[in-house]
Amino acid sequence: MGIFATQRLVVRNWTADPADLNRIFDIYSRPEVTRWLGAPGLPLTAPAQAADRLATWRERHAGHGDRYGTWAIEVRDTGVVVGTVLLKPLPGRDENVPTEDIEVGWHLHPDSWGHGYATEAARAAAARELAAGTREVFAVVAPGNTASMAVARRLGMTQVGRRTDWYGGESLETFVLTAAGD
Repeated sequence: MGIFATQRLVVRNWTADPADLNRIFDIYSRPEVTRWLGAPGLPLTAPAQAADRLATWRERHAGHGDRYGTWAIEVRDTGVVVGTVLLKPLPGRDENVPTEDIEVGWHLHPDSWGHGYATEAARAAAARELAAGTREVFAVVAPGNTASMAVARRLGMTQVGRRTDWYGGESLETFVLTAAGD
């Protein structure tokens, strides 16, 4: 069952199914993906670490219901999981303390780059959050990650420069999408 869907995609929870765990490992073991993420433990180096990554995501979102998550993006017609879309409270300078600011993000397998999947999934996630009453949704991008900056721009997000409010004070290119009427 999906959390939400678009014309081409179903966004759903990652599962402990071996196919999902294999895809998590395949995505998050790739330096061309993980070099932009700055997350501890990346890139993954052993397939068993995929289950740990899934457990971390589940723990992070345990109290959120389906409002926030780190979800699999699955192509409706083929069933292929192309990557991850996330929607969550941004961690502050103390990374263990979430802020009131909401982040949309995406991590796709290189075999799925260039098809518009990140834009489509992130647009739906951000729209869903804005419809729930949130006034702003942010995307934070590592400097130099031009592909993700392009996705943020395609989403209609406004680049507001580098900020250090989140992720332990890391300097990140920041984009914002504001609710209509604000």
